[in-house]
Amino acid sequence: MITAEQKPMDEIRGMLVPYKRILALGCGSCVAECAAGGEKETAMLASALRMAARIHEEDILIQEKTVDRQCVKEFIIPLDDIVGEYDAILSLGCGAGVQAVSEMYQEIPVIPALNTEFLGETRDQGYWVENCLGCGDCMLYYFGGICPLARCSKQILNGPCGGSVDGRCEVNPDIPCAWQMIIDRLTRFGALHRLEEIYPPKDWARKQGSGPRKIIREDQQR
Repeated sequence: MITAEQKPMDEIRGMLVPYKRILALGCGSCVAECAAGGEKETAMLASALRMAARIHEEDILIQEKTVDRQCVKEFIIPLDDIVGEYDAILSLGCGAGVQAVSEMYQEIPVIPALNTEFLGETRDQGYWVENCLGCGDCMLYYFGGICPLARCSKQILNGPCGGSVDGRCEVNPDIPCAWQMIIDRLTRFGALHRLEEIYPPKDWARKQGSGPRKIIREDQQR
């Protein structure tokens, strides 16, 4: 999932200075799962902003609403009836959500309340870990389901650096060595021979070299 964290309150308030009627818009998808932009977090941020406005004697109206997904047009359309009441939308969505809402309502400023962080997994309550760079050329099969680009601090594709100690990363001993995990996992599967191949450097043009990426599935279009 996409993870995110709320921006500092001072930064958010600074971006809202020109506006008097603000809709805090939450998202019930990824950012809700990582406790950054769901209904609860949106209500808390809106309340904190209202309190700050009272303390500073600012005449500002802040209301909140949460949609299921800000990145899907069908879930944004119901806002059509209310967006005209506001000077700005404060989005608690990921970067994709902010831009989707901006594209829908081009006459209204859409302000990001979150910093989008990474693609990752939920390891435990309140604990998320990056494990994918979205490179567009997945090689997890060759590495036993562990991505060396996302999980190796040096992003090495062809074997370990040789600096790990007791299975811990040389760069950051707090994390396990990704290559030790890859070797252990491939050994368990009897597939260590996959590492005999020399893998060429990643073609990062597939990630972003030609502008924003897109996927078109004609079988899913209406």
